[in-house]
Parts: sequence; C-alpha cells; structure tokens
Amino acid sequence: MIVLENPSASSHFIKNIVIEDLKSGKVDEIVTRFPPEPNGYLHIGHSKSICLNFELADEFKGRTNLRFDDTNPSKEDTEFVEAIKEDVRWLGFEWDGLFFASDYFEEMYQRAILLIKKGKAYVDDLTAEEIRLTRGTLTQPGENSPHRERSVEENLELFDRMRKGEFKDGEKVLRAKIDMSSPNINLRDPVLYRISHTTHHNTGDQWCIYPMYDYAHPLGDAIEGVTHSICTLEFEDHRPLYDWVIQECEMEAQPKQYEFARLNLTNTVMSKRFLKQLVDEKIVDAWDDPRMPTISGLRRKGFTPEAIRNFARETGVARSYSIVDERMLEHFIREDLKLKVPRTMGVLRPLKVVITNYPEGQTEELEAEINPENPEMGSRQITFSREIYIERDDFMENPPNKYFRLFPGNEVRLKNAYFIKCNDFVKDADGNVVEIHCTYDPETKSGSGFTGRKVKGTIHWVDASNAVPAEFRLYEPLILDEQRGDSDNFLEHINPNSLEIVQGFVEPGLKDAQPQDKFQFFRHGYFNVDPKLTTAEKPVYNRVVSLKSSFEVK
Repeated sequence: MIVLENPSASSHFIKNIVIEDLKSGKVDEIVTRFPPEPNGYLHIGHSKSICLNFELADEFKGRTNLRFDDTNPSKEDTEFVEAIKEDVRWLGFEWDGLFFASDYFEEMYQRAILLIKKGKAYVDDLTAEEIRLTRGTLTQPGENSPHRERSVEENLELFDRMRKGEFKDGEKVLRAKIDMSSPNINLRDPVLYRISHTTHHNTGDQWCIYPMYDYAHPLGDAIEGVTHSICTLEFEDHRPLYDWVIQECEMEAQPKQYEFARLNLTNTVMSKRFLKQLVDEKIVDAWDDPRMPTISGLRRKGFTPEAIRNFARETGVARSYSIVDERMLEHFIREDLKLKVPRTMGVLRPLKVVITNYPEGQTEELEAEINPENPEMGSRQITFSREIYIERDDFMENPPNKYFRLFPGNEVRLKNAYFIKCNDFVKDADGNVVEIHCTYDPETKSGSGFTGRKVKGTIHWVDASNAVPAEFRLYEPLILDEQRGDSDNFLEHINPNSLEIVQGFVEPGLKDAQPQDKFQFFRHGYFNVDPKLTTAEKPVYNRVVSLKSSFEVK
C-alpha cells in the first residue's frame, strides 16, 4: 500500500470511530473496500473515497479490497473494469483483494431463498411502473401488493422458475417484505431481484436474474468481512435497509455503514449519467477528454496522483454538503509541479523576428536554468540565431501606456539572451503584421554582467532555425455556471470555448519529449505531452494549469 506523506495530519469523525472500535475491541482489524459500479469511468469525486478507504486501512494496518458491484449487466463493461483498476493503481494504491459482486451471485441467491423461507421476501407480478405508483409518498404510505401474501412454497417455486429463465424481463421481481407504511420509503418492500436476459461481463449467460444494488452491496461487504462500510451521504436513508439485509440474511459478519459528504466541484458535472451524456453526444472526445473531471481525463491533462491525493485530503471528511472551488484543485497541481518540472520556452502564437545585425548563418549556444526554484536541476543549452519567434501579443504597432513589450523604437530583453530593439515591421496584404525587424546589442548577453542600461520588458522566444512545431491545447472550465452543473439542464451551461487549439513552436531540446512529460512554458503555464494525440512528427501539449490563481489554501 501507499506510504502516507503525512498520515496523522488530520482527524475526522470516521477516523475517530475507527480508533474507538479498535480500542474497545469491537474489531481486531480494519477492513475497508472501494466498491465502484463498472458502468463508467471514475471521476475526481471518487478519488476522495479511494483515498479515504485505502489510507484509513493503511494507517491502522488493515486491509482494503477493490470490489466491483456489478449487478446491472446492461450498463456494465470490461472496459470500465480495466479503466477503474488502472485509475486506482495510478493514484498510488494497491488492493488486498480484487472481487466482484458477481463472484457471490450463488450465495446471494441462496440468501434470497432463506428470506423467502422466513417469510421475508415474495415474488411480485407488478410492473416497475405499478410498483412505483403503489410505493406511496413522503406523506402517504404505500399499498400492499396483491401478491404480498403468497405462500412460501409458491414463492420458492416462482423464484426457481425466475432463475431458470421461464419469465420475460420485467414479468416478475423478488421483493423484500418489510413495511409498506414505513416513513423510510427504502423499506417499503424494495425489489431484491429483477429479471434481465442480458449477458454479464463476468458471468456470461449463467444468470438471467440479477440482485439489486441495495441487496448485493451489504451482502458483498459481509461476505468479505468489511468492518467499516464507508459511503456518501446519499446512501444515509439506505442504511436501515443495509442493516436489514445483513440481519435477515443471517450473515456472520456485521459490517456497519458510515456516510460522509461527497466531493462536489464547481464548473463541472460529477454524475456518471451526465458524464456519459457528454461522451455520447460528442460534446467531449471521450471519457478521458482533458475537460472531463474523470481521473483518466485529469491524468491525460497532466495532473499527478500526488496532487489529487493532497487535494482529496485537504477537502476533509465531513457530513455537511459543500462545493469545492475548482481553483483549489488547480492550486495543488501547481504546488506539486513547481519544483519538479523543467522551465522552458514555447511560443503559442508565433510572430517572426529578424535580427538584422546578427550575422547570417551564425548560431550560438546560450545557457539557461532548468528550474530557478530548484537549482539542483541544473541548466540547459538553447540556441540563438538571426531569426526567432516571439508571441504575437508581445508586439504592438500602437501600444497603450505602460506597454513594455516590443513596439517601434522600444527595446526589450530576450529571456536568457540579448536586448533587442524594434526598428521596422512588415505587413501582409490584409494589414496584419507578419514580421518584425530588430537589432540586438551584443554587449547585453544574459549572464555577462551588463549594467549599462535597463529595460522594463522581458519576453520569451524560440530559435526559428531549429524550433519544433507543436500543437497547444488550452482548456477552460467545461461548465460556465460557478455552481456544480449536476442538473438536468446542465447542457445549457456548456462553455463553447472550453478548448482552444493553437499551433506554435517549442525549444529544440523538447524534440524527444515523451507522452506525459511535463514542462512549464514561460508565462503560459504548466503543460503535459498528450499521450493520445502526440505523434513522432508533432507533439501535442495540453495546458494543465496557468501559472497564477487568486485562490489560496488557508
């Protein structure tokens, strides 16, 4: 398992429960689990649950299982299984046991038979719509099904026939017999099994009846000996059903469920249903599109597991609902990268500069630091010649006051190189500036100790003679609304400018950069080499995050 960077940094109510349970002897060993449904990719919200479950067990020398609650074959796929396993490992965790709810289908079936024999479950012929209509409301009790009082023998026979495939999808269900007048709607005879003639990714066509999540989930916990079943607050009202299943199925282990507030993030959606809609409607490229809040999308964008783990810890474990500003997540990736990655120069919107007094055909090497905040990373060599590229917005023909970059008659410093002065420029037929003519002062070489005069502007550049063509992908929030977009009208808030693609150049030293390599481009931010779109001929850089934010972690 992962070694915690600061394992005792914070306490929270679930951790306190674990400490008390160990002290009292209620449990001898902590066993947790991360139980995703393999019906989509994990998102940033899941990272909080992953960190909580794995790190809690690790701190107290317990165990954590990865269990797929795969009870709905029509929405599940091995693609999601493999993606989830990759995400958990990438975050830095290794499970003690790998399980599937489908591993326990036979035992779950036998426990259902036990419920029928005890008079605690019955086969119902009502349709899903009829069950919904007779379930009642928060202020009105439900109505008993006309099939609720079937005999044990008839229920056993019908349930056996359900398993044998004698009925069509939706023709019959198995329901728990609890209390149709319970104030908790989840206890109003919930469905335990439904018929689905669908091939399962793990069990094939072995089954045509499948347990419902609220039945399979507690049984999976009990079978695996989970001590602390940690879930989010939306399952709080399901806890009485969780306990009912454990008790009435006479499970030896008695896990307890504890709920915490889920992680919500501004300017995005966190519902798997909505994330799938974004993919299906091609609003994004795929589940790993860097605009997605999925772990695979964040990884492709350039986030690190350390940043995500630190973010998940900093948000804390509480029971109160809150929405976290996405800038907090960006803060942690900046903090993680600033001492790790090389500083270099990339020109995203190039404008050619000809240095007219620099010898034609001559090239010289200049020294540049790799990371001024981490001197141990050393220095790099960059080349300089007669023609270079600068950013288009680093030149203006008629600049406003306090514009300190290039304009006719002004002098600036080229980072790690010389002072240059703009003397002239060339326009195309449409009036656009396409080339600048400058002169340089050879006495002003960076590092030479020149003190003759000062300039107010420093701009970055790349040598045009050997610059590497590159594509840059600049990302903005996917949802314009500051609040979380998990509402049915979230498509109305999609940012039409969430992705901008520009073509530019990077230093020649980056020609061998590999997918997932990260760099800070002077003034532009942190970038990651895209692992899907980069080719041998042309790298693609995703901007992970800009250099500055107004957000501060207190």
